[in-house]
Amino acid sequence: MTSQRTLTHAMILGAFCCGFGMLLAFTDLLTAEAVVARALEDRQNSLSQVIPPTLYDNNPATDSAVLKNENGQEITIYRARKAGKITGVAYEVRGVGYAGEIKIMLGVNPEGTLLGVRVVSHKETPGLGDRIEEKKSGWILGFAGLSLDNPPVGKWKVKKDGGQFDQFSGATITPRGVVGAIRNGLEFFAMHQKEMIEVQ
Repeated sequence: MTSQRTLTHAMILGAFCCGFGMLLAFTDLLTAEAVVARALEDRQNSLSQVIPPTLYDNNPATDSAVLKNENGQEITIYRARKAGKITGVAYEVRGVGYAGEIKIMLGVNPEGTLLGVRVVSHKETPGLGDRIEEKKSGWILGFAGLSLDNPPVGKWKVKKDGGQFDQFSGATITPRGVVGAIRNGLEFFAMHQKEMIEVQ
């Protein structure tokens, strides 16, 4: 009798788990397309902020290539084209701030000049380090028009370290991490310029 009751409970539990698993799989199937669409929309929004839409007639979010950096990490390159010619590329770089990793999207023209820079994500302190966000201050906008030679590489630092870029009062580590990441991103472009701007 006890073994029959145990078997019944096991069957009920098994049926419940099976049903719950099927429900989760069905829900995942229903939402997967929406999740992919939202990710594409977010990517398009980020790209439009670092490459002016007037520079392309394609969709850079779906026109991509993958390159490896010096550490062997894969970097996705998004290409802007107009009349078939590459007019700019965008890619993500990473820096380290006070509270951890900072993800930054760079837009660069074929000559290596920054078209735009935006912080994609970070965990910096509200009211201090979060001034790297465009909605909190215009600091991040000051990189547009700069290149690896303008200013010279030695000046790609915050002023406290002998460079050209302002730091924030009470939050030097955050802008230092952003400036360093952007400089590294421009060096990556210089190393892979031909691969990035070749029409494929």
